[in-house]
Order: sequence, then structure tokens, then C-alpha cells
Amino acid sequence: MTFQRKIVGGLVLAPLMLALAACSGGDDNSEGGGESSEQKITIFQSKVEISDQLAAMAEEYTEETGVEVEVLGTTGDDYFQQLQIRLNSEQGPSIFSLQNVTEAERLESYIYDLSSEEYVQHIAPDMELALGEKIVGVPYGVEGFGMIYNKDLVNPEDVADYESFVSTLEKFNAEGINGFSLAQDAYFLIGHISNYPFSIQEDPYGFVEQMNAGEVTAAETPEFQEFADFMVAIKENTPTPLSMTYDQQVGDFAAGKTAMIHQGNWASGILSEFEYDFEIGMLPFPLMGNDKLAVGVGNNWAINSQKDEGEIQAANDFLNWMSTSETGHRYIVEEFGFVPALTNIDAGELDPLSQAVLDATNSGETIPWAQSVYPANIVPNDLTPFAQAFFSEDMTAEEFLQGFDQAWQGAQ
Repeated sequence: MTFQRKIVGGLVLAPLMLALAACSGGDDNSEGGGESSEQKITIFQSKVEISDQLAAMAEEYTEETGVEVEVLGTTGDDYFQQLQIRLNSEQGPSIFSLQNVTEAERLESYIYDLSSEEYVQHIAPDMELALGEKIVGVPYGVEGFGMIYNKDLVNPEDVADYESFVSTLEKFNAEGINGFSLAQDAYFLIGHISNYPFSIQEDPYGFVEQMNAGEVTAAETPEFQEFADFMVAIKENTPTPLSMTYDQQVGDFAAGKTAMIHQGNWASGILSEFEYDFEIGMLPFPLMGNDKLAVGVGNNWAINSQKDEGEIQAANDFLNWMSTSETGHRYIVEEFGFVPALTNIDAGELDPLSQAVLDATNSGETIPWAQSVYPANIVPNDLTPFAQAFFSEDMTAEEFLQGFDQAWQGAQ
């Protein structure tokens, strides 16, 4: 199975403030496929911050097509468990959301194959949710992370590989500038940055499974060996991230005290609250010379295959309308605040970080979010305590690798 990236449990996501230059490309199915007004579909999804906007979009769809759309609300943080209960009781929704391939595998018998639907052709390269050769989910939008940098301080050529990265950190350290910053939160400390030695593997998803089974170890893997060297260099040349909050990390960067921070395009929201007089951009983390941003999808739209033919068609009509119509595009970009994962959407003028993610996505020049298929809760429960020990103790690269392997196997 090829790796499919989804997003990522545990992320602290901030809504992206985007503008739209409306584009109605593709097949604008404003008639909803000719469904009668007696047809009804239901939608159940986990991203509560778009619930009101989704309900408003559903109303507009009903006005245009006559097809009733009911948006079902969640009752807590256990969305996936609620979804399973609904599906198992044969009261499942017409359309529901899935975070990643792991969830899709668990619900495979309830997921409709979208591969033959015309609107899926607009999904950006490698951003579809797939099971084997079947496309089973349409991405909400994309997010990406890497090294956010101050263009007045950093030349991308000076952080393109391990040697140049370390020499740049040493130079900044001598000048009294923090060259690179992590933050103390679980994913900002170790969850995101640990993605790289997995995601640059030929088969990242398969490699995670091999790690889970104990068939490979970090200590014996070249990508992890260099990753350990990176982490030691960061510890030796930058202030400890253990006392660095997310707000302080971004604030110090905006003040010019830090040259680079490891964050995602979601940081554009908090950055907009500061005044700074330099241009910013996002660079790939250069593990083994990596030159691609880590881009993933947090949620995907799926269709319930257990519904009757008419309801499945109506659900397809809705997703087609959302993916191809001017109204659907407006909601995706302006109302939901997503960086589009569909290449037929004109995103308008984006902030520099979101634009970098969009450009990488549309070109296919990305690496996946391997952390989205880590063992459940391994980042906060196992990797974070290990990373805290690493940054507070005298630990070599070899000891880092041993500790990483122990933390990983301890989560199994």
C-alpha cells in the first residue's frame, strides 16, 4: 500500500485567513444532478469550527437544488467513536469525515469508492485519501510545516543540508541570535520534527508499520542517524525549547530575535498580530538534503456506501457541487478558511506561508505527514517525555537513537 497522508491528530490548528478570487472551473453542477426535492442527505463531520459555515452552505445548496441537507452535530471530542456507533446502528450519515488512512481501513466496509467520480480529478497530487487503488476521501484542505525564516537573516542556500545548517546555527549563536526554535508543546517539540526521518523513506507508511513491529529501528536507519545529529546540533546551539511557549516562539521570531522557527502555515494567524519589518518564507527541513515541505490533510469527506443508490448519488452530487461550483469554492476558501487541496480553486491572495504550502501542494513537491499514522497518543505520552529528557540531560546522538527506539516500542 502506498502511503496516504492525513492529518494529523494532535495538531493545534489556527483558522487560515484567506481571500478568494472566485473561480468556477470544472463541472459546475448547480442542479445537483437532477435529484428531486424529496431526496435528503445528512453530513456528520469532526471539525467543529466550521459547523456553522457548513450549515449555511447546506442551506444554499438546498435553495439551489431542492435537495435537503442536514448537518449533524457532534456531542464531544470522541467523533470517531460516535461515527462508528451511527454506522453500526445503520443510522449512519450520507457523508462523513475521516482523518487518515488508519480510520479508513477500520471503516472500509462503509466507504464508497469515489475513483470514477469526475470531481476527484481536481484533488492536488498525492492529497487524496486512498485505500489501495481506490480513492475514498476528498480532502478538506491542506496545511504544511517546515522552517519559517526571516529573509533578512537567512539565505536558503545556507540551510540546505546538515553541514550548512549547523554552521549557520553556530554563526547565529556567536552573534547572540537564536538560529532555530522549537516550542515546548508536544507536537511543536517532537511530533512534527520527528516526521522527517519517516516521511523521506521510500514507503513512509510501511516504514512506520515496520517500526511498530520492531522489524527496523531508528538506531540502524541512516535517516534517523542524521536526524539525531540535527537534534544534538539544535540542542547545543539554541536555547532550550522546554521553556519556550508557542506565543513566545512566534513573538521572538517577529521581534527578530530568532532567525528560524519550526512551525506550519497556521502560524500566519498569530504572526499577523505582530508588527515586523521583514519578509518571511517557509523552507524544507534539510534532513538528508530534503527539499520538500511536509504537507498533509487534516480531514476528508467520505460517502457512506451502505446507503441506497439514490442517497449515494445525492451525496456525490453535493461533493461535486462543493468541489466545482463558485459557491462551493467560496465556502472552502472564505468561510472555512482552508488552503485548497483542489487545483481548480483560485485561492486568491494568501499570506506567504499559506502560499508556499499551496505552491508545493499543486506542484506535487511535498513529503507526507507520517506522524498522522503514528501509534495512538505516542507523541504526548511517549515521545514528548523522551524529548524533554533529551533537552534537559547530556545525551549523545547514539543515546538519542536508543531513547527514541525505547519510547517507540514502549508505546506498542
